Amino acid sequence: MAEFPLAGLKVLDFSRVVAGPYATRMLSDLGAEVLKVEPPEGDVTRKLAKRESGVSGNYLQLNIGKRNICVDLKADGARALIHRLAAQADIVVENFRPGVMDKFGVGWSDLSKVNPRLVMLSISGYGQNGPERGRAAYAPVLHAESGLIARQAEMSGGHPTDIQFAMADSYSSLHGVIAILSALRTLDQTGEGQHIDLAMLNVLHSADDYAHFALDDIWPKAPETLVWKAPEDRQILITGDMKWLWIMFSTKDGLKDPTPEGADVATKVRLRREAMEQHIMSHKSFDALTATLDRLNLAWGEVHPFGPEIYEQTSIKALGTIVDVTDDDGNARRTVQSPYRFSKSKSGIDANAKTAKRGEHNVAALRDWLHMDDAEISALTESKALISI
Repeated sequence: MAEFPLAGLKVLDFSRVVAGPYATRMLSDLGAEVLKVEPPEGDVTRKLAKRESGVSGNYLQLNIGKRNICVDLKADGARALIHRLAAQADIVVENFRPGVMDKFGVGWSDLSKVNPRLVMLSISGYGQNGPERGRAAYAPVLHAESGLIARQAEMSGGHPTDIQFAMADSYSSLHGVIAILSALRTLDQTGEGQHIDLAMLNVLHSADDYAHFALDDIWPKAPETLVWKAPEDRQILITGDMKWLWIMFSTKDGLKDPTPEGADVATKVRLRREAMEQHIMSHKSFDALTATLDRLNLAWGEVHPFGPEIYEQTSIKALGTIVDVTDDDGNARRTVQSPYRFSKSKSGIDANAKTAKRGEHNVAALRDWLHMDDAEISALTESKALISI
């Protein structure tokens, strides 16, 4: 099998939390060498839902496989160090508020001078140059302002609340990877690097398959995806709105219409729904129900409680979705494998992967990237530009 697709690329990663770290985790899984530049206070996700020992599962999932140096950008020598590293890098990723990197002298205008071939991705809430560039923008903020939260509440009939998935962050990371690979293609053709300005608000609207409703100013309620009670005290999701399910059950599975002649629409809907509920529950077992749904060519999924059991499903094991790894304290842990499966290339992490402590690779990485000697590294440590924690 061929090598990893991105083997040989060097990534300097200033990103933290989710938007950015997920992108660089995927670049790492595809073979790039990712050097995370972590501040002395650490990435906040190190302690998010943390276990008694070792980093949090969130930090582990987003940062495993990366090397780590800990740099205080305010210290003497830090700017020069970053310039030297950027000169050796192919890619820089950051998700500070616009202007922060410039303040420390390590923004695009500075780094592109030391490396004209550099590809730099900047992820922010509202873009690098827009009128709201300085606003803090975590995923829930973008979910609110993009209309996602209000839409979910309207369609579910519930109270507006954030979705339990950092969609704005994760989608921005993935679009960031696409943009980076596109810029690398341009680099191959022109020999010139470039800066990528990725606004999370744009990402959400770009990826939203409901955008056309708002743009066309129409709101016929979109087809619902319905969850039903199922045999054996289980729940099942059957795709398609109620009207389509009724057609399938009544024409292909013998379900009789309980609606009296002359009934109004509301009564017809209620009685048919009740009939379908009873029909679904009439099956002797959950397997018998799913056999019926398969025969009717209706897509279904069991509604599993959220927890470790969701990773015990047949397809999860077959796809190798979960991988055994090691955290920064040497504990055996599990995390999610990247989804890429190539016919001729390698991808993903293996059981030898681990999360790094802050500054764990201060010495090794600087020797590898910059051929620094002990005296240079010691000087940076004494000035507190380099920190080991």
